[in-house]
Order: sequence, then C-alpha cells, then structure tokens
Amino acid sequence: MKSLLLAALVAATPLPPLQPEALQAAISDLTNPVATSAQLRVAGDAGRWFGTAGLADGRREVGPDDRFRIGSVSKVFVATVALQLVAERRLDLGTKVRHYFPDVPETLDAVTVGQLLNHTSGIPNEVGYPDLSTPAKVLAHRHDSWTPQQLRDLIPETQPKFTPGTRQEYRGINYLLATMIIEKITGRDLSVEVRERITRPLGLDKTYVPQRDETTLRGAHVHGYLDVDGQRVDVSDFNTSRAHGEGDMVSTTGDLTRFTKALFDGRLVRQPLLEKMFTLPEVSMVDGRPAAYAIGLQTFTINGVEIWGKTGEWYGYNAGMFSTRDDQRRIAYSFTPTVRDASQQQMTLRIANAVTAGDRP
Repeated sequence: MKSLLLAALVAATPLPPLQPEALQAAISDLTNPVATSAQLRVAGDAGRWFGTAGLADGRREVGPDDRFRIGSVSKVFVATVALQLVAERRLDLGTKVRHYFPDVPETLDAVTVGQLLNHTSGIPNEVGYPDLSTPAKVLAHRHDSWTPQQLRDLIPETQPKFTPGTRQEYRGINYLLATMIIEKITGRDLSVEVRERITRPLGLDKTYVPQRDETTLRGAHVHGYLDVDGQRVDVSDFNTSRAHGEGDMVSTTGDLTRFTKALFDGRLVRQPLLEKMFTLPEVSMVDGRPAAYAIGLQTFTINGVEIWGKTGEWYGYNAGMFSTRDDQRRIAYSFTPTVRDASQQQMTLRIANAVTAGDRP
C-alpha cells in the first residue's frame, strides 16, 4: 500500500501542457474503432479543453451537454453511497452478504460487503442469462425487464471461484449485490440515494439512475448504434435493468468531471474512508496481474502519470472518467462504437496517451 506521503509526491509531479491537436486527433479517428461520435473533456489545474467528433444522431453535431450511457462508471456512484453509509455507521464493510440476504447460496457465506466493492468476492458466474453472443441476439433481448431478485437468483449454488479475499476478479454481480444492500438499508431505490446524496448537492442535473424499465434517454443525448448483419441499428432505446447498480446510469462529460473533483476533494467521502477508494487489495487478479481495482475506482499509469477513475461500456456506448489525485488533470470521455469488442481500446488508449503525453519541465 502506498503511503499518503508517497502518493502526494507522485501527484505533485508537474504535468505536461495540453496539446489540443493531439487531443482532437485522439477522438477524430472514427474508423479505429468504427464509431459515430466522440467527445472528450479535460479539466483541472493543468489546463482545460473540450472537443467532439462525428454526429450525435446522424444529423447534428455533439453538444457539450449531451447525455450518454456511462456503463460501469456507475459503480463509482454506488461505491460512494456505500462509503457514506459506512460513515453513518449504517453499513460495515466486514459484514457478511448473507446477513442481509440469507437466500444467497450458503457456499458464499464468507463473502463480505467490502469484498463485493473491491471485486475479491469469488462469486461464481451467474447461470441463466439469455444468449447475447451476437448483435442480433442483443437486439432480440434489449427490452427484457429484470428485477434485482431475478438477477440475484442467477448465482448458482456452487463453490466460489476462489477463497473470498484472496484474489481479484472484476464482476458486475458484486455491484448488483452492493446496490441491493444499499436499498435494503435505506429503504429507497438507488436512484433516490444517488440523487439525494450526490447529484442534487453537486448540481449534477444531467446525471441520473434510470427508473426501472425506463428505456429512453432523457433530454439531448448522443445515440448509440450497433452493426447488425451489416446494418447500423440505433440502440439508444434500451432496457438497462439487468445492469442495476453496476452499469445503468446516464451522465455528461461536464457532470463526470465535476463529480470526480468533489469525490477526490473529500466532499462526498471523507478521510480515512476516502483512502479506501485509492487502496488496492494486496492480492493478484485471477490472470496473475497485480490487483487494479480498489473500492469503486481502478488505476493505471501511462506516460509516467498515475490516474484513478473508471471505464464503462454499454451497447453502442463507451465512457470513462479519470483524474490525477491532485486535480491537475481530470478527463471524461464518451464515444459510440458500433461493434462491442476489444477494438474499442484503440480509442481509449489514444485518449489516455493524448492527455498525459508531452515533454516534462
């Protein structure tokens, strides 16, 4: 675990100045991967920039306040609410999940709330999802409605993949269960908790958790598309209930950069609980790499710059928000790829390089 002093020294390293041409180039290539639009916002003490590429809906340019689906960036909001409940002594990270839900398989009796939040639970793969292996099959199921209980019931009564707390595997089911625990403790839907605790106090009026079975994005938004057997199909209208708490939220680049600043500044989660969001578990991931996920956040270092935040995907959408810990540089981006595969990493890597590259003083 890095000490706070070392983290402060790393964060204090001056960042290179922004290079607008490189930033625009990073998002303007809409052929690698194939995408219909992109937007990138850079904020922080080391410079600001906003740019777009492509069209929001096939006709108009992307606007600075256009909403988009943020996918797994939603997990940061859930983790923030969970840690606020810890601060209020209404939740303990060491409490077993089965304390709240005795119907979770007994084989998972050792799994704790904290292990859900940092992806060290070892919960086995769910059984019973429909086949979504092709874009055509995704279309056939995009209006399916799921309740949280139905999703929880997909956890099989088998042994965990590994002893809880000993390895790390990034899994959405962890945050579904964490969300259900939040809702059980508070007696309110996650949408209300996020609104009352985060978006309303911070004035993030374009960020929200969709209501159950709400399929249409509210207000001005970029459209997402999928290539289905050679035809481009608009998939903006989508039931995201199967991603409750783990990937269903909607936001904008402006809201995400403001959220990151408030979170990292300690306005939403105070020390020492905030430090848990920047502390990686001392275990390896299941593929042997060092752990990359703390509570809510993930981290990586590129061009010598350590950044923290979260990426997210949904059908037709890819998004992310990251920042250095000292607020020198915050970024939020969104693009709308037409194929959901590893090619999306080309855009995210170009963005990451563009916002951190340059000669240092």
